[in-house]
Amino acid sequence: MKAQEMFRESVENKEQFWANQAENIEWLKKPTKILSDDGENYPTWFADGELNTCYLALDKHIKDGFGDQVAIIYDSPVTDRILKFTYNEVRDQAAKLAGGLKKLGLQKGDTAIIYMPMIPQSVFAMLACARLGITHSVVFGGFAPTELAIRIDDCSPKAIITASSGMEVSRRIPYLPFVREAIAIAEHKPEHIVAYDRKLLGNKIDFENEKDLTDFEKLITESEPADCVPVESTHPLYILYTSGTTGKPKGVVRDNGGHAVAMKFAIKNIYGAQEGETFWAASDIGWAVGHSFTVYGPLINRNTTVIFEGKPIGTPDAGTFWRVIQDHKVSVMFTAPTAIRAIKKEDPNGEFVKKYDLSSLRTQFLAGERCDVATLDWYEEFVGVPAIDHWWQTESGWPMLGLMPGVEDVKIKRASAGKPIPGYDIKIFSEEGYELEAHHEGYLVIKLPLAPGAMTGIWGDPERFKFGYLSRFPGYYFSGDGAIKDEDGYVFVTGRVDDVINVAGHRLSTAEMEEVVAAHKDVAECCVVGIDDELKGQVPFAIAVLKSGSKADQEQLEKDIVALVREKIGAVACLKNAMVVNRLPKTRSGKILRKLIRTMLDGKEYQMPSTIDDESIVEELQLMMDVYKKEKI
Repeated sequence: MKAQEMFRESVENKEQFWANQAENIEWLKKPTKILSDDGENYPTWFADGELNTCYLALDKHIKDGFGDQVAIIYDSPVTDRILKFTYNEVRDQAAKLAGGLKKLGLQKGDTAIIYMPMIPQSVFAMLACARLGITHSVVFGGFAPTELAIRIDDCSPKAIITASSGMEVSRRIPYLPFVREAIAIAEHKPEHIVAYDRKLLGNKIDFENEKDLTDFEKLITESEPADCVPVESTHPLYILYTSGTTGKPKGVVRDNGGHAVAMKFAIKNIYGAQEGETFWAASDIGWAVGHSFTVYGPLINRNTTVIFEGKPIGTPDAGTFWRVIQDHKVSVMFTAPTAIRAIKKEDPNGEFVKKYDLSSLRTQFLAGERCDVATLDWYEEFVGVPAIDHWWQTESGWPMLGLMPGVEDVKIKRASAGKPIPGYDIKIFSEEGYELEAHHEGYLVIKLPLAPGAMTGIWGDPERFKFGYLSRFPGYYFSGDGAIKDEDGYVFVTGRVDDVINVAGHRLSTAEMEEVVAAHKDVAECCVVGIDDELKGQVPFAIAVLKSGSKADQEQLEKDIVALVREKIGAVACLKNAMVVNRLPKTRSGKILRKLIRTMLDGKEYQMPSTIDDESIVEELQLMMDVYKKEKI
């Protein structure tokens, strides 16, 4: 069945379509209710089915005779270690850790926070929780204690599973002190802290004197393996908090049954990965990509997954991604556009790419932010495989827009995130809620029900879920993104609706301007934001980072950027200011903090985002902005 036929079937005959997909996983009790109501007028999938996600990820493959296949490759350039774990070995670790957690009193229905770096033990912890029906909440390792405390109070974990420290390129992050500080701040007090000692010099844990800690390794060695606990399809597998810059974080809830069906479907049909191949999503497990396509998706599909503790550049150089692909024979890779842009900036002529054998790599997927055409062109020129941009959200848990090389040969359209994926009936709406024709920009919405695997709510806050996602256009999920659909059904996501600026009554996409700026031969990466203007309401402001080794004169480049946008988009764009900076502030997952940049340019007070990767950039950027405003505005 071709992708378009699949999509049509998923919309016109959705229950039968997903009943067929549910046959691809092993249920402990097969569902008879495929689509039903959760009692709050929100659709739910496979409500009366029972299963266990850890069983699907590990035990099933061992039962099928694949216990000796490598399940996890841990590749850590920051510690210079590579370790491999078979499905048998991962199952043994997860089952014994589950036995240990059970011994501590944790059981189905409890919650646990996992606050750990990119190491195999983090995956063991996730799977151990899933094995017992404990709802885990992975918090990005190194989040500030105040942020961790908010999550502790929101999900009330019985245990926190952590490690002695995390490793960055040039620093060590002490996790355990952060955990202690967070617990001191939080009103809720977890009963247990389970700590893994990485035995790194200067960060070892003294279990003899820290009596309140449970030794992760000792807990495994001294515990009997636990069996998989059957859970309802609707039982929450995990809570994942979205990283907002203001307000209380939202705990997105993912179920077990719909999630498992979606993961199997996505890995096979969207990503085109076959059982036994190596699939690498270069993401931290603290993010949605890490949950879905570093851990659960590949393991449910019996792939080998790579746990990468490093960065695209600086560990040690811009060739590290290509080295990982070569050494582990990666067939399908997934990363954020910002990672490829960082590599492109350091290696504009692809010299590092040429050093490695990338013959195993079939397809590259990009998501997390819109990918500019210049980056796509660079990738295909030097790496030589299709680079497929696609779109989804933490809330969906898997792609909503994309192409499906697992089903058919694909036609890529530059700057498009692809077509609606089966299960996601995507429309482009006007402000008034009318569907727009091709080539008209509007709000990207999805007709309910969302596909299996999408969020089932916000932890402990059903009203916030309804208000934030379901109330604006009744019967539809509001994504918060703007988009345009063309005559062939390809969708072009223009960014968050607050990235659409209104210049003298004209709605203009900053994403479109960014595309033009990014195409300049000397620009490595950029962002365009709307700043306040007394006359026009808002006007765009461009900020760009030079490519490594560029000899361009900064003042001339700023003039060139203004002229280029005027040439490509027109005077209506009203871009009169462009500024060259050393680097852009980003989240730890690599997204540019556009709202922060906009607030700083407007001279307003701002709160340091909890998600920022390097706070020192803000002070550096503020100084450059002050000089620019004094001299040029």
